[in-house]
Amino acid sequence: MNFQQLRSIREATRRGFNLTEVANALFTSQPGVSRQIRELEEELGVEIFERNGKRLTGLTNPGRDILRIIDRLLLEAENLQQAGQEYSGVKSGTLAIATTHTQARYVLPQAVQSFRARFPEVRVALQQSSPEHIAEWVMSGKADIGIATEGLSQFDDLVSFPCYRWHHMVVVPDGHPLLATQQLTLAQLAEYPLITYDVGFTGRSHIDDAFREAGIATDIVLTAMDSDVIQQYVALGMGVGIVASMAVEHSRHPGLQPIDSSHLFAPNVTRLAVRRAAYLRSYTYDFILQFAPELTRGDIDTALSGSGRVDL
Repeated sequence: MNFQQLRSIREATRRGFNLTEVANALFTSQPGVSRQIRELEEELGVEIFERNGKRLTGLTNPGRDILRIIDRLLLEAENLQQAGQEYSGVKSGTLAIATTHTQARYVLPQAVQSFRARFPEVRVALQQSSPEHIAEWVMSGKADIGIATEGLSQFDDLVSFPCYRWHHMVVVPDGHPLLATQQLTLAQLAEYPLITYDVGFTGRSHIDDAFREAGIATDIVLTAMDSDVIQQYVALGMGVGIVASMAVEHSRHPGLQPIDSSHLFAPNVTRLAVRRAAYLRSYTYDFILQFAPELTRGDIDTALSGSGRVDL
């Protein structure tokens, strides 16, 4: 049994059982991958994969249990490498952060700049995607840290920490009738076409929940992942925008005016997640504590070994 066999099994499940993609990911040949898989199955005496001819089609029941063990073994192997670098005094490395556009654009720049000043030999790799993909990247080890508002606390294999609270804000063009309202209501807002985030992004669920609980129908004419894109289409007069408050605070779009809507929608909590049981380098702890200053290292260690979730 060797690590190349274990990696072949893991990658086969990650790549939809496509051995060509597995071979490319592992920098080897497809026959080499097939041989590694078959040799491990013969050594264990069980079929890990279901097959249709020579093509892998899925995991057998024993294969699902074996995969969980393989994941733990490879995680611990990675932890050993990280611990070796930490205790041997190696200060260089890469901190891979998976996050959404909103976090990368408006919140992370100051934190990354400060981090790089303290750890100039550590490269920062920012990866942007949806919360679901962010969670997958952290669980698979492609990212060390995930940062998003929605979804990260729902995965058992992740440990997540609260970082900060924020709310949504309405944006309208200069001279819009809603600017004359003393306190905006959901009913007034629903009189206009709305432009906001895609489902699953940047607190969108709280927007939908507020209108649904009030029994008010909405006309959401355009959605996007990017706050700047939303504001651009609001500026074109296509509708009223609902965006993250930090997008307005950090990047006011010319010709648009904000309207407070913190009383309309539930507050949002941005969370930072790491893989459960992962070994964290000292610079990873440092970044987490800077981004979520209300935490302590003890909070992080307790969560890693306990419930997997810390709340504000």
